[in-house]
Amino acid sequence: MELRVLKYFLAVVREGGINKAADVIHITQPTLSRQLIQLEDELGVKLFNRETRSITLTNEGILLRRRAEEILSLVDKTAQDLVEQEKVMEGKIVIGCGELAAMQTVASLIDDFHKKYPLVQYDIVTANADVIKEQMEKGLIDIGILLEPVDMTKFDFVKFSCGERWVVLMPPDDPLTKKDAVTPQDLENLPIILPRRPVLHSGISSWFGKSFQNLNITFTSNLTPNSALMVMQGLGYSFVIEGSAFLFDRAKVDYRPLEPELSAGSVMAWKRMQPQSIVINRFIEYAKYFLGISNL
Repeated sequence: MELRVLKYFLAVVREGGINKAADVIHITQPTLSRQLIQLEDELGVKLFNRETRSITLTNEGILLRRRAEEILSLVDKTAQDLVEQEKVMEGKIVIGCGELAAMQTVASLIDDFHKKYPLVQYDIVTANADVIKEQMEKGLIDIGILLEPVDMTKFDFVKFSCGERWVVLMPPDDPLTKKDAVTPQDLENLPIILPRRPVLHSGISSWFGKSFQNLNITFTSNLTPNSALMVMQGLGYSFVIEGSAFLFDRAKVDYRPLEPELSAGSVMAWKRMQPQSIVINRFIEYAKYFLGISNL
């Protein structure tokens, strides 16, 4: 399977047909059709449902599209990393992160690093720890800011000193806003929105105790803003990390900490034994210095 043919395949998907794709990539329609047929023969699957005026992807075609996009993205990133092996410190660092308090520290770190290396660019990808780890393993994300607990077997990491406090989002006119903190008893029989990562449920379960098994769980959500929209609609009370909640308009959605307090740690991680560009290695070294773990 050649990269050139994968690019042809994605061009057909993007343009919605062979004729348009052939014009865009500047090859003849018969040549492109032949390349696609050879690709299907090589893989032993049918990639397209060929109709009179258009083509659509089969299930196998949908899978190949996703994998082809990942492969070509990784190829582009590798080529960029090789170019970065120059005396001038420039390039891009892809940082995957959750909506965590640790990101305030990361923002200060990037500000400091940017003053020393102004040509470096940053790509911030927001997702939960499971998605970020998967992308790191594929080489698509360089550094992950992850909420614990998380399996770090394949990664090196440094811990942030700040804790990540759990809070509950609620409507601003809710009776619970009159309290300084909410207890498990306050939330009995109320609709609850939990984080999507199952590993986080154990800590919340321990906080609730025996009543956890009787919770009215209406949603799970992997991003705080989306669960906040559900709260604003009156659909539930959402458990989230306080990280970005302070940015919310509290006239639309409010929040309270838990009593007893429930918190977690967070780490900055990168793939173990993974060759990195000069820029990424320098950023990791500087992060250790910035966090007080080592000297430059």
